[in-house]
Amino acid sequence: MTQIKSVISEKQNQRDTLRSLGLKRIGDVVVREDSPANRGYVRAVAHLVKFEEID
Repeated sequence: MTQIKSVISEKQNQRDTLRSLGLKRIGDVVVREDSPANRGYVRAVAHLVKFEEID
């Protein structure tokens, strides 16, 4: 998953969600396992990140 937008002017809970996913700035990339918890995090910040499945 890649952060594609800034967290400036976003709510604090969305900032915290990005931080918990390991994303700190635009262009950061992390690989996360596909779990219900991670899907919930992504759903909460879907407008700030780009995500895709990898093999």
